[in-house]
Amino acid sequence: MASELNLQFLEGVASEVAPRLLGCELERREGNQVIRVKIVETEAYDQTDVASHSYKGRTQRTDVMFGPAGYLYVYFTYGMHYCCNIVVGKEGHGAAVLIRAVEPVEGSEIMAARRGKSGVDISNGPAKVCQALAIDKKLNGHDLRSGVLRLIPKPDLPDEMIVQTVRVGISQGKDLPWRFYIKSNPYVSRPNS
Repeated sequence: MASELNLQFLEGVASEVAPRLLGCELERREGNQVIRVKIVETEAYDQTDVASHSYKGRTQRTDVMFGPAGYLYVYFTYGMHYCCNIVVGKEGHGAAVLIRAVEPVEGSEIMAARRGKSGVDISNGPAKVCQALAIDKKLNGHDLRSGVLRLIPKPDLPDEMIVQTVRVGISQGKDLPWRFYIKSNPYVSRPNS
């Protein structure tokens, strides 16, 4: 397998890349431990969107969002949780896709041990994803083409498998239908919103 992955599709518009990421996999390596998960729920954020961290322009916190596509943007929220986003769009335009939920493919026992939970509760929410995959600020700006965390592209899912709805857990921009998830997947954080 090539050490670098072709993630050119990430250079598209956030609201179009977000559903395209469904079914793609994240592979997390720590020493000889490997965790592989399938992305099952995403939310798009763009600098034209009042709910986006990049809405007020480039800052030290949001700098990664304005960089090239294919890097990880990690932020800390509510004073206790990390959330991870995949930077998308053209360089200089602040956009990213939040990874809201993932389904374990390999290494679920490692994820369960980290979370102290089992079943869907190990990764059915954005903070749970980061805890289960040991993602924190040290991975902010990480290139997802190689190294300890990689994004592995998969074929597009058929439209009938994707649910499009409004985003959750935000106070502004609530009406934009920029949340996408795999229909009937048990790991989705909030189905049928």
